[in-house]
Amino acid sequence: MICVIMAGGRGTRIAEINSAVPKPMIMISGKPILQWQIEALVSQNVKKIILAVGYLGNVIMDYFGAGERFGAEIKYIVEDSPLGTAGALGRLRGKIPGEDFLLVNGDILFDVDLERFYQYHKLKNKLVTIFTHPNDHPFDSGLIAADAEGTATRWFNKEEPRTWRQNRTNAGIHMCSAQMLDLPVFDHETRIDLDRQVLKPLIEKRLLAVYDSPEYVKDMGTPKRYHEVEKDIKSNMLHKKNLSHQQRAIFLDRDGTINKYVGFLKDIGQMELKDDAAEAIKRINQEGFLAIVITNQPVIARGELTYAELKEIHHKMETLLGEEGAYIDDLFFCPHHPDRGFSGEIAELKCDCDCRKPKTGLFVKAAEKYNINLSESWMIGDSDTDMLAGKNAGCKVAAIGKAVQVHADIHENTLLGAVDKILKID
Repeated sequence: MICVIMAGGRGTRIAEINSAVPKPMIMISGKPILQWQIEALVSQNVKKIILAVGYLGNVIMDYFGAGERFGAEIKYIVEDSPLGTAGALGRLRGKIPGEDFLLVNGDILFDVDLERFYQYHKLKNKLVTIFTHPNDHPFDSGLIAADAEGTATRWFNKEEPRTWRQNRTNAGIHMCSAQMLDLPVFDHETRIDLDRQVLKPLIEKRLLAVYDSPEYVKDMGTPKRYHEVEKDIKSNMLHKKNLSHQQRAIFLDRDGTINKYVGFLKDIGQMELKDDAAEAIKRINQEGFLAIVITNQPVIARGELTYAELKEIHHKMETLLGEEGAYIDDLFFCPHHPDRGFSGEIAELKCDCDCRKPKTGLFVKAAEKYNINLSESWMIGDSDTDMLAGKNAGCKVAAIGKAVQVHADIHENTLLGAVDKILKID
């Protein structure tokens, strides 16, 4: 596979770290960002790399040279004048005929399972598949919405007004069909914005797929993020979160654990985070556990809430968490209810399913999706049902509050207290 790295950025927001080199050449833990990228690619057998360089491009070319270097065959596209984040791509027409290629922003550190990503791209058969993930600053990132089939439906630029949105941001990694280069936008060499002029217009034609993953991808657009990445390198966070490795998760109940308990939550106005929820989940994020919500939502089967209304409630929860720098990696819910007799109930959802806690269907689904080792994972909740579900799935369990009677490995009054105790143990 060929990888094209857009390495022409100037890096004005991170200039205080080093303004004398182009952004991809800023040193982090002893190596330029670009070298971290190339080594990550080579480790997964990506051996042909094209660097699109512009601002101080000679610094990059002098460091990496051409031909066989750093385990890869390195070539260049040189911008004589700034061409934006995609203007240089037109020069690749006819040079990678018939091949899918990887397109990567030059200011990110990443370690993702590229084979898994590529197989998803082939399955979806779209012009481009964009890698999305939750992050701790969704309020200043582009957000991507997708349908149940994984096709992009909306793209919210960071300056656009938003209400409640799922925290799924554009990570800066793309799997592209060679036919993308035939788009009319590349007919003339000019300054082109990859997101706004190339990718976003594909949504209307249903040609943009979305690959969502919790793996490590982080941009270094600001000094704060630069220092966060430096810390993550030292703790080996980059490699641990690659889905080719088994993951550890902290599963979280929703009602009474993340949000304030109101009984059956049916109105979006009732969705309020508990005071310690964002801080607790932020600590889960920082320690490299997956934060996954497992929740029973019988209000769907009872006809008291639609799927669309439940989605909006969950988007509000994610937005509120994101405003405080926290995120969940995924959410799994059971819409079923075993008892009949409710006015307006949905007959096909009235069943004895395998996903309603304390059964383990949702845990199994999450484990298969994210390569989770359940025996090394935890369930946190505020009810006996949560404790039994976690135990049945083979997880360790932590209870919060006073109502839980089932024996738990940890029992704390608050979510934050339980998370802190787990992190000390693990």
